[in-house]
Amino acid sequence: MQAEKTKKIKKVKKTSKVQKGKKTKKPEKANKVQNKKLRRNMRIGIAVLAILLVILGSVKIFKPSWFTDMYLELTEEKIEAVEPEIDVELLTVNPYSRPGTPTEKITGIVVHYTANPGATAMDNRNYFENLKDGHDTQVSSNFIIGLEGEIVQCVPTWEVAYASNSRNIDTVSIECCHPDETGKFNEETYKSMVQLCAWLCMKFELDENAVIRHYDVTEKICPKYFVENEEAWEKFKKDIGRTLRDF
Repeated sequence: MQAEKTKKIKKVKKTSKVQKGKKTKKPEKANKVQNKKLRRNMRIGIAVLAILLVILGSVKIFKPSWFTDMYLELTEEKIEAVEPEIDVELLTVNPYSRPGTPTEKITGIVVHYTANPGATAMDNRNYFENLKDGHDTQVSSNFIIGLEGEIVQCVPTWEVAYASNSRNIDTVSIECCHPDETGKFNEETYKSMVQLCAWLCMKFELDENAVIRHYDVTEKICPKYFVENEEAWEKFKKDIGRTLRDF
């Protein structure tokens, strides 16, 4: 009996050792699993951090205007340095030529011709101003370029001008004077057109492809010379692009 009892005690001790041995292995396995999870979480964290850095870098590299539909213009020293001389002669706020309606994000610049041969920039500006009294029609423009290359501003770029129909809300409009019925612009007017368009492109983070004709919005023959002479229009846009690169 004593021998059997001794055997049982030894068996129990042996079993205890086995169980004890198993218990010592469990923490090792748990540590391996925990370390594996930790490494995986670290990899995920690094990947998320990398994505965030790319996004932050994109905000600096890409155009700020891409992230908003609201009106936005740049005011850097470089832009101010190449601003052409502008005679600011704002119209009185009225329903016929300067409604005071805010524009949205500027996505284009629309070129027009006055269809008023020989008239000066101020002649056309005063016509817009007098509409508040005459109530003849609703028409205006943000800028007018005269026969001597002078630039007159009638409506702020952050306000709608009545010039480009469905594109009034997101474009800046430029009326351009011309000496005769052909609608062809003289050299002084042309140079100012290129300079002003390039400067506005820079100001609103656009390129020469964002410069369009009134014709491209409504198929109205405006500006007449650029509609009837496609090569002249393409040259005009190239001149804008060249000026932009020179800024």
